[in-house]
Amino acid sequence: MISSLFPEYTATDTDNRWKLSSFSAEGFASDSERLRLEEKYWPLADITDRFDRKSVSFQLSKNDSIHSWLKYKEGFSAELVRNLISEFKLQPDDTILDPFMGSGTTALVASAENINSIGYDILPMSAIAIKAKSAVHDYNIAELHQLIEFIASRELPGNYRQETPYITITEDGYPKQNAIELNYFTELIASSDFSDNCKTLFRLCAINILERISYSAKDGQYLRWDIRSPKIIRAIQKREETGRRPMVVKLNKGDIPSFRNAIISELNQFIADIELIRNTMPRRKGCSCDFHEGSVLYKLPLRASESIDAVITSPPYCNRYDYTRTYALELAYLGVSDTRIRQLRQDLLSCTVENKSKVSHLRDFYTSIGRAADFERICGILQSCEPLKEVIEALKLRMANGEINNKGVIPMVEGYFTELTFLFFELFRTCRHSAKVAFVNDNVRYAGEVIPVDFISTAIAEQIGFRPVKIYVLRQQKGNSSQQMKKYGRVALRKSITVWEKP
Repeated sequence: MISSLFPEYTATDTDNRWKLSSFSAEGFASDSERLRLEEKYWPLADITDRFDRKSVSFQLSKNDSIHSWLKYKEGFSAELVRNLISEFKLQPDDTILDPFMGSGTTALVASAENINSIGYDILPMSAIAIKAKSAVHDYNIAELHQLIEFIASRELPGNYRQETPYITITEDGYPKQNAIELNYFTELIASSDFSDNCKTLFRLCAINILERISYSAKDGQYLRWDIRSPKIIRAIQKREETGRRPMVVKLNKGDIPSFRNAIISELNQFIADIELIRNTMPRRKGCSCDFHEGSVLYKLPLRASESIDAVITSPPYCNRYDYTRTYALELAYLGVSDTRIRQLRQDLLSCTVENKSKVSHLRDFYTSIGRAADFERICGILQSCEPLKEVIEALKLRMANGEINNKGVIPMVEGYFTELTFLFFELFRTCRHSAKVAFVNDNVRYAGEVIPVDFISTAIAEQIGFRPVKIYVLRQQKGNSSQQMKKYGRVALRKSITVWEKP
C-alpha cells in the first residue's frame, strides 16, 4: 500500500474546497449517487501542492532534453513518471504499460530506469517519436552534422513547385515557399543515402516545426489561423461581398521562419540534446520498448494475462477535444487523408461529439477472439454503475430542457465511460498481483452537471476488482467555460491522479 506520492507530505488538509456538495446546478437533477461517491472516496483524496498542472501537462517538458522532441500538449511530465515509478517501487526488468502513449514519456523514463515498456497509440506521430527517441544512443553525430550541411547547401530547383500534402482543414496552411521547401526536402531526404535513424530524426524534426513554419497556432481544442493565411483572406472577402459582419481575426504570428532555417535550428537542438543525454544518461541494455500503433481497445485484449507490473497513463479527457483537428498539420504531413482522418476520429477513445458507439464492434471483436462471455461481463459492470446512469439521466433532462446545444454530448459521455470500462477490465486481466495503475484525468461539466470522472472511474475499477489506493488532487482548481459560469455559476473541477492496485 502506498501512503503518499510525496512521502514527506502528510494528508492533513481539512479545506474542503475540492469536495463538492452539489453536482447539479440549482438542484435541477438528482445528484444523490454522485454525492454518495464523493463521501465514499473523499477519504482517499490527497490534496497536494507538491505537483501542479505543469507536472501533468507538456509544460515541464518544453525545455527537457528528448521529452521536448514532440510538442504533444496533452502529455505529462517526465518528473511525474519518475515519481510514480519510484513510489510504485518498480525494479529493472519490470514491465510498465501506457495505453495512450502519446509522445512516449512513460516509455522513455522507464528505459532510463532499465524498465521494459509497452505502449499503444492511434496517432502515427507517436510511432515516429518513439522510434526517434529510443535511438538516442545510436545516432551517428557526424552523420547528423552532414545532414545539416546537406540541407543548408542544397538549392531548391527553380522549376520545383510541388507543395506538401494537405487535407481540407490545412489547405493554405503555410506560406507558399515553406509548403514547397517542406515537400522538397522531405522527398529528398527520404530518397537519400542517409541512415534510417537519420531519416527518422529528420521526420520528427519536421513534425516538430510544422506549427512554427505555418499560419496556424494550436489553441486549446482548435487551430487558429493567422490573418495572412489565404483561407482567412478569402473568408474575409466573402463575408464583405455578402454584406455579413466582418470577421474578427486577432492572430498575427509575426515573422514566420523559413522551413530550411527552422529545420536546421531544430536539428542542432536535437544534436545538443543527444550529446547531453549521452553524457548524463548511460545506455541501458536489456530493456525493451514495445510500441503498437492502433487502438488499445482491440490490441490489449490479445495480450497475455498477468504480464504487466504497472500502468502510468493519461487518456484523452471527456472534454470534446478532437486530436485529429489539433494535429491536422502533422497528420496531413504524414500523408493521412481526409477519409482516414474521419476514421481516426472514430477510432480514438470517444471524447468528441462526433464519436459513434463502438459497442457493436467490440461485441464482434470479443466474439471473434472467443471471449464473448467477457464482453457480457463488462457490459454488466457498466450497466450497474449507478452514478454513471445518474449522470446520463441528468444530461438527458438538460437536453430536454434545451440546455445542451449538441446532441452528440450524451453519446460521447456514454461512449467515453463504456470504452474506459473495457480498458480497465483488460488492465486488470493483464496486470500482475500487486501491480499499481495510475490515471491522470480531469473532471468535466456540461450544462451545469458536474461529472466526477475521477470517482466514477474509480468506482468502475473497483467493481472490476481493483483496490482504490489514493486519489491525488492538484491544488490548482480547473474552472469552467465562460458560458457555463455565466449561466450556472463557477464550480471548481478537480484534476486528479487516481491510483489503484490489483490485489
